[in-house]
Amino acid sequence: MRFNCHCIGVALMAFCSTAHATTFTFNGAPFAGTNVQNVPGRQIVGGEDFISFSPATDVFSLDSAVFGVGSTVHFVNASATAIPATGVNVVVLESFDNDANPLTPFGAGNAADLVASQITTPGPGFFIYFNQSLDLPRLVYSTNLSDSNADLQILARILNLNGAEGQNALPTFTAANFTFTANSATPEPSSSYLVAAGLLGAVGYGLRRKRLAAAVKKVVLRH
Repeated sequence: MRFNCHCIGVALMAFCSTAHATTFTFNGAPFAGTNVQNVPGRQIVGGEDFISFSPATDVFSLDSAVFGVGSTVHFVNASATAIPATGVNVVVLESFDNDANPLTPFGAGNAADLVASQITTPGPGFFIYFNQSLDLPRLVYSTNLSDSNADLQILARILNLNGAEGQNALPTFTAANFTFTANSATPEPSSSYLVAAGLLGAVGYGLRRKRLAAAVKKVVLRH
């Protein structure tokens, strides 16, 4: 009996863990309402979402059509010098400084430069880096991971992973924390659904006619 209770408890814990997983969806056009992409040089747009994110369970869902990426996540979690030159569209950057001086700020532009110094294949993508001034990680979209002049849109600020805890959490991010999805239009009713609706309507109409006929018959009999 004790063994069975233990099993039930473990099962409930596993269920609760799964149930609390959160998906953070990003499907709005980057730089919307701005003139960013018509301005020469790199522009960095903030206004990000403030979120709490668990690398153990949570997922970033990124719209592939809106951001111009393919359907497959090509992920790497590494220091800057270990980022491969090709085949990457999602980077978790484990480098926390770009000039060996922890007193100078390390922001999105600095992180993007480190990524661009390694990647040689042009293409849009995403990276997570640790912002020194804010003391927490941020999720960033880049129009071209290989270009140090590419425009950047900050998508999320991860509030719960601050300080040393945040830096230690970065290596725990995996490809499972990211998915590329596409916007899907509301599906049209299937033919079987329409047929069923028609049959239900016909049945309802028949029942109403029978009830009306019965009521008329009662009136006639009374008179």
